[in-house]
Amino acid sequence: MRSYLDFEKPVAELDARVDELRVLVADGSDIGDEISRIEERATQTLGDLYAALTPWQKTQVARHPQRPHCLDYVQELITEFTPLAGDRKFGDDEALIGGFGRFRGEAVCVLGQEKGSSTETRLKHNFGMARPEGYRKAVRLMEMADRFDIPVLSLVDTAGAYPGIGAEERGQAEAIARSTDACLSLGVPNVAVIIGEGGSGGAIAIATASRVLMLEHAIYSVISPEAASSILWRDSTKAQEAATNMKITAQDLMRFGVIDAILKEPSGGAHRDPKAMIATTSDAIAQAFNDLRGLDRATIRQQRRQKFLDIGRKLG
Repeated sequence: MRSYLDFEKPVAELDARVDELRVLVADGSDIGDEISRIEERATQTLGDLYAALTPWQKTQVARHPQRPHCLDYVQELITEFTPLAGDRKFGDDEALIGGFGRFRGEAVCVLGQEKGSSTETRLKHNFGMARPEGYRKAVRLMEMADRFDIPVLSLVDTAGAYPGIGAEERGQAEAIARSTDACLSLGVPNVAVIIGEGGSGGAIAIATASRVLMLEHAIYSVISPEAASSILWRDSTKAQEAATNMKITAQDLMRFGVIDAILKEPSGGAHRDPKAMIATTSDAIAQAFNDLRGLDRATIRQQRRQKFLDIGRKLG
């Protein structure tokens, strides 16, 4: 069953009307033209809404529970996927998925945060908020990929790294820093895709890539709008204002040079047509890897380093 966001109420009302009329059609009523007219109106209304989303509305879309998540992309894009577990120091973290497989026939290392799609899986994956062992697992897999000249693909979707006491005691900040460093040190190409939320260091830890792609209605920020409003104004209800001022949308980040490409979403967001969104993402990933094909290890490192230095200079 489709769920609607608050700002989608006009579309929800039209869709509900269509459902009511379909019941009448089943009873023999001849109202096909009326149904078509309302469906066209709903489609137009949806398009108009999504053509003028505010940053806060984009935040809601990026968090939509029916949006395709990391494992949805892995299932569709990666063949022969073999997940690997554990950081060889503490344990496994199922918030951060990692393993090896094939993307369009070529070997690839896949990393990504998985939020889960049901109560059970959300708890299992800790809502996509990784602990230190998750990032240490990512480092282990990136080093393995580098050793065997296998490119790395990161699928980013997290509100941020898990802020619990246990995670801090086990060195959350250090683990994030080492994972970020591992990204920068890779001699093989790495491509990151922000598919939903790109939250803080939890995202940067696997998104410091040669190419950073971002879905049209995804967000990427140093802190959540709610947390920012609590810090700046001591008032979490000002999250909408924070979202606007923080410049967290793909369009803003493209202008600042933080990301390299924006992937257009289906009308109404990725959750309305996941297969189409995943197909678009597949083509963009393939193009990004093709652009990096043939570069030697030193050049890959230098270009990646320069990319992030340029961001700092541009925003500084």
